[in-house]
Amino acid sequence: MNGIKVSTAQFEHKCDDKEYNLSVMEELSSMAASEGSQVMAFHECSVTGYTFARKLNREQMLDLAELVPGGPSVRRLIKIAGNNNISLLAGLFEKDEDDKIYKTYVCVNGNGLVARHRKLHPFINQFITPGEHYTVFDLHGWRFGILICYDNNIIENVRATALLGANIIFMPHVTMCTPSPRPGAGFVDPGLWKNRENDPESLRREFDGPKGREWLMKWLPSRAHDNGIYVVFSNPVGMDDDQLKNGCSMIIDPFGEIMAECRKLGNDFVMAEITPEKLTQSGGFRYTMARRPELYRDIIGKEHEPVQKVAWLGK
Repeated sequence: MNGIKVSTAQFEHKCDDKEYNLSVMEELSSMAASEGSQVMAFHECSVTGYTFARKLNREQMLDLAELVPGGPSVRRLIKIAGNNNISLLAGLFEKDEDDKIYKTYVCVNGNGLVARHRKLHPFINQFITPGEHYTVFDLHGWRFGILICYDNNIIENVRATALLGANIIFMPHVTMCTPSPRPGAGFVDPGLWKNRENDPESLRREFDGPKGREWLMKWLPSRAHDNGIYVVFSNPVGMDDDQLKNGCSMIIDPFGEIMAECRKLGNDFVMAEITPEKLTQSGGFRYTMARRPELYRDIIGKEHEPVQKVAWLGK
């Protein structure tokens, strides 16, 4: 494998305004491509917006959702990718021919749809159908995987995707700055965002503290380190419906080290050159090779009734 230049973005989307969101993605993609990036990743539901969907009924969700790849948003992403000679990853709500609704993340290039992942652990709306498959695919000489937000909090999903051969796992999120039973969690006051030009320090303290980045750093680097993979994390910044998000989109190497991170209090992207030698130098590679599945196959595979709790939704 040769090195590959990958970018991850953060931006303040507008809920239920696909045209605006796609225009921002087009602008950022063009900028990344001009700097040599071959792949650009955006956050979960970057096309549609996210948290507002908790208020929608089934008919409203069907109106918001689109066919993949035949819908207008994916066609537009393919056009943007082709115009900039870049591969793009972005998220939206999908509906199929039977009107099942999914939380979906796509990879496209100028030739069309490359891959689609349906979120395994959706929760924002009761009418969303969980995905049933892991997503691993080849592009630019690398093997990519996709896991959306909560998918990554279940560590078995990351290990399974890595065992299927993924060298780079894209992890699009809309996360942080929400209530949780863990100490220090909670919403961040939207007033700090409105006043960010006059008082950026107060906003940065909230974004980087236990409500935000401090929590992320407790687990995200370990996903890369323990599995010997590159992680491309994408997250929005600014208001998502009535909630404030803190961005921090970043690229992490197989040692668990941050290679590049968005730190602006606004729309931004960063790029890193990903190279193959770290994959086999990493501890995660050695640990994976040393596994003894006969010890825990029956334990991990034991029947279990899933219980998924989301504190800020009251579930």
